[in-house]
Amino acid sequence: MSRSLHRFTLLVTGATFILIVAGALVTSHDAGLAAPDWPLSFGQVFPRMVGNLFWEHGHRLIASTVGLLTIGLNVFLILRERRGWVKGLGVIALLAVIAQGLLGGLTVKLLLPLWVSSAHATLAQLFFCTMVSLSVFTSPGWNAPHPARVEDNRPPLRYLCAGTCVAILVQLVLGATLRHSATWDQLLPTGLVLTHVGGAILVTILWLVVGFLVFQKHGDLPYLKRPASVAAGLLITQLCLGVAAYVTRQWSPGDPQPLNPMVAITVAHVACGALVFATTIVLTLRTFQVLPATGGVKDVSLNAQRVMG
Repeated sequence: MSRSLHRFTLLVTGATFILIVAGALVTSHDAGLAAPDWPLSFGQVFPRMVGNLFWEHGHRLIASTVGLLTIGLNVFLILRERRGWVKGLGVIALLAVIAQGLLGGLTVKLLLPLWVSSAHATLAQLFFCTMVSLSVFTSPGWNAPHPARVEDNRPPLRYLCAGTCVAILVQLVLGATLRHSATWDQLLPTGLVLTHVGGAILVTILWLVVGFLVFQKHGDLPYLKRPASVAAGLLITQLCLGVAAYVTRQWSPGDPQPLNPMVAITVAHVACGALVFATTIVLTLRTFQVLPATGGVKDVSLNAQRVMG
């Protein structure tokens, strides 16, 4: 296992997280059309970045950097990675970042239609999911031996974690749609707000079940307990940020322009949501690794051999 490959994967994953934050800053500042052209801004690679152009063109520069890093990661995978399926996941990441860039350009060309903006934000989360997964698969801990565990939950914890990941992704998509559905000087659509609140309740319930099972049955296994603890803390923070974001957003229509704390709290809410998603992905992958599909120590050994291969 190449530690340098893992470190580079973490670098790309971190850059992807920064890109998500940069995108949230563009939306919160209502800067999506600060540059009317694409991929250049006012026909320049490096225009004078003042006003909202700072956020919009800065977002484009970060996106370009992430794209170049993803190309570099694929080269790294070809040179250092022996597992073909991991290399394939790297190719998927590269295709996703290319599609993400094209969707970003389409949002500008079509003047920010809701469906394109929502698709752009959704693909960003899927790309982030892919990068987090690659970070897990290239980590030394993934190939290290782990204690055998008997999975006797019904439904199994691995599937509960996977379902929670799906629920969080849907919630992130709902949040992106909600953010793009109205500018700062308009009230948010009530139906979307209620749907987003309902999604938050569902995710919280699922995480209560997952967290209870992890701490009750696998609390002595740091490999599972650690990501569960981090995710639980992030989820509590995310719920508080969600309430604060809604309250400050309701005040914003009376402001002459997007102001703090609305921008800061909304962006923090987006960032924390991505971190909840990331830690849940880590926990899910680890449960699929160390918990057997049908129960029993023998199954765990066979699964571990397949992962090592």
